[in-house]
Amino acid sequence: MTLKDRVRRPFVHALACAGLIAGAALATSGAALAYDGTNCRAPGNCWEPKPGYPDKVAGSKYDPKHNPKELNKQSESITAMEARNQQRVEHFKKTGQFVYDVKKIPAN
Repeated sequence: MTLKDRVRRPFVHALACAGLIAGAALATSGAALAYDGTNCRAPGNCWEPKPGYPDKVAGSKYDPKHNPKELNKQSESITAMEARNQQRVEHFKKTGQFVYDVKKIPAN
């Protein structure tokens, strides 16, 4: 075997493997593109409800009926956080010292 054959042989094998991989990728992607079992409103927007699923969820058996008190917990905690931050900023403007724990800020 000559030096030229030693260099050419791995290159030919690499090209053959790349061709097989590319062919397999094209074959599988073609199968995926051929599926048209759904009615899409737009490309990529193919969600359809199961038969019997209501047009409006509110008032149906699928309505989660969330407790408004539970839903307001996050907004209440954010309001409390903003109040604490305001106290920290006011104390920092007065003294130039940042105190993280609001309980340690003296009440003036």
